[in-house]
Amino acid sequence: MNHPKKIFGPLTKETTQVILECISDGVFTIDYNWEITSFNRAAEEITGISRKDAIGRHCWEVFRSNMCEVDCALKKTMEEGKPYVSSSAYIINSQQKKIPISVSTSLLIDKNNDVIGGVEIFRDLSLVEELRKELSASFQVEDIVSNSSAMKKIFAILPQVSGSDATVLIEGETGTGKELLARAIHNMGPRKNKPFMAINCGALPDTLLESELFGYKKGAFTHAVKDKPGQFALAHGGTIFLDEIGDTSPAFQVSLLRVLQEHEYTPLGGIEKEKTDIRIIAATNKDLSELMAADQFRQDLYYRVNVVRLTLPPLRQRMEDVPLLVERFISKMNLRQGKFIQAIDQEVLAALMSHTFPGNIRELENIIEHAFVLCPEGTITWEHLPGFLAGKPVCSQKPSDDPVKTAQINLISDALARNNYNRNAAAKDLGIHKSTLFRRIKKLGIKL
Repeated sequence: MNHPKKIFGPLTKETTQVILECISDGVFTIDYNWEITSFNRAAEEITGISRKDAIGRHCWEVFRSNMCEVDCALKKTMEEGKPYVSSSAYIINSQQKKIPISVSTSLLIDKNNDVIGGVEIFRDLSLVEELRKELSASFQVEDIVSNSSAMKKIFAILPQVSGSDATVLIEGETGTGKELLARAIHNMGPRKNKPFMAINCGALPDTLLESELFGYKKGAFTHAVKDKPGQFALAHGGTIFLDEIGDTSPAFQVSLLRVLQEHEYTPLGGIEKEKTDIRIIAATNKDLSELMAADQFRQDLYYRVNVVRLTLPPLRQRMEDVPLLVERFISKMNLRQGKFIQAIDQEVLAALMSHTFPGNIRELENIIEHAFVLCPEGTITWEHLPGFLAGKPVCSQKPSDDPVKTAQINLISDALARNNYNRNAAAKDLGIHKSTLFRRIKKLGIKL
């Protein structure tokens, strides 16, 4: 059999052109006027724009990328004379579709070693993004993201809870996302096309709370010059979320109990009762059973609101969710503020995962929002963190490259220290069984 001869030698212009046409990555070059001078076949396919229409035009006219406005890698390369890589960008193709891409840039240098422009290589990440979304879907229900076992148990029963009309009690510390869970229940259920009304019971005195919920009739009090419907009327057929129900007075609890029992209420100053078709979702950051034992919460109301009880764990017990939540907050704030923050430094992420978060998810969101104020673009680093976190030691034990493991080590070490290394007390503090704590101490190699 005759084999083709191998010819070695310098690459010709024609050979280089053939190579560029064969690769699957898009490649284009620009001159110092930012006009496109070459445009390969893959660039045509990814953008939907022909080479004839691209060459001679400014690159931002062809690509319309989010990088063009705030963080252009090619611009940095041309200004600073060094290559850049961006893994989080997108372009708008000829069909007005957003295409996620990764980008790498470098200077374009001729045979005399003179800089004559810039070159950009970009890869279509649409398939990768689809796979990422499929993976994320297993961690997400509505606007709630989590990879913790405790939250996955809630996710598993949420369709059944949403599909019923039962009253739901959501327990959890302040900032754990109780209203988000209530909205998810509403949006996943048969009442999703009806109103969702949220009211903080602890923020209003009884009279205002009753008028807000039940409405009032003209003449009910001095400034009641006309009838005003309450939220029970405005949200007819929908859902009312009563946050911090544990802060209500015994007098209001009687009025609420009547609504739950009889599905009717009387507006302030009214005589006739009005029917209501409302689903109640209540929430509290207190232990209602303890309030009930202290005669601060009615027993009959407790059993009315506690038909289905969901308990949201604090963030310190689901630290594996911190990277997911950080990614979610960065994406949301990029859209809201028109920025292009790409990532968070891994050491900063490890520091966040070693923080105990007394304010839970709300505190984490505030930290990221603070970083957005100080970080103009690129990556969130130490200098962008609030003062109480800047310079925070990442790990008191042996450092780890795994932020989740680092967080678990710190969480358990802190709990042991708080409880004078009493492992039974530390397990109770962490909300886990003592045998689970023993296994984790051994697995993580924590030295006592």
